[in-house]
Formats: sequence, C-alpha cells, structure tokens
Amino acid sequence: MLYQEFTLNSSDKLNSSLYTRFMELSGSDRIRETHHFGGRFENIYVELDDIPEIATLLVVVKQQAGQLLGIATERLKAGFWFNAMEAGHRTGPHHHDENDELLSAVYYIRVPESSGDLILHDDGRQVIIHPQEGKLVMFAPAVLHEVTANLSSEMRLSVAFNVGPVEG
Repeated sequence: MLYQEFTLNSSDKLNSSLYTRFMELSGSDRIRETHHFGGRFENIYVELDDIPEIATLLVVVKQQAGQLLGIATERLKAGFWFNAMEAGHRTGPHHHDENDELLSAVYYIRVPESSGDLILHDDGRQVIIHPQEGKLVMFAPAVLHEVTANLSSEMRLSVAFNVGPVEG
C-alpha cells in the first residue's frame, strides 16, 4: 500500500492561522458543505482567496506528492476541503479514485486527545494512523479509509487533499 507520513516543522503558527480563519468562515456564505452523513457535512469547501493561509500547505503537499510519485511539482494540482468532526462524529469507509486523482492526503490542524484515528484498509489488513497536529498523511486514492469516532468533547479539524495531474 502506498502511504507516507510527514510531520511539518514549526506547524503551530500555521495551524493557529488555519483554525482561526476556518472558525471565522464557519456558518458564513463563504463555505460550501457537501456529503451529509451521520449528522454532519463531511466536506467543507473554502475558496483559496478566503483562506490564503492554506497556500503554504498546498506547496508542501504538491512537493511531497511529486517526490512520492516521481512527477515534477509544476505538473501537479491539488484540491482541498476541510473536515470538522465534532464529538461523536466519524467518517465511514470510502475512497477517492473517482476522477484523475494520483494521491490523497490529510493534514491535521487541531487534534484533541481521543478525537479519532485514520484507518487505511488494504488487502485485508488495516493500518491505524494516530493523528497529530502538524502531521501530513499521503496515500493512494484507491485505498479504502475511514475515521473512527471523535470521543473527545472538542472539534477535530483537518484538511484533506486530492492531488492530480495539471490538465493540458
């Protein structure tokens, strides 16, 4: 199974900026929510212009993806969406290989203790990844994955990515 974990150095300032801006946008007409399952919207989309703090992370995601895939960074594009998991929320098993995705990723912004693990399923085995603030996990988009229930009383915030080829 293709998957890799990275930890960004000095991610505290970035995470604080991303969290603050996400919270400012929450509940406004500047976000678009999709995939309503289990009492929550699993995907929360924000335009790049509304959260410029994400630009740094997009560069890192494309650099790491390029290294893993052996593709020049300028030949890659990355889309993103946020996942805000309140107490008791989970994400059911799914994959991301619907379009031209080459790699999927998740970056953890805010991770209260016991707020859910990422589980990757591959050929009958499971890889359990414990989230940590500043951790970036990349994996093949065809890998079935899920997130266990948030057992904390606080929201966990992450941002997910799909990386694909630049068209043209």
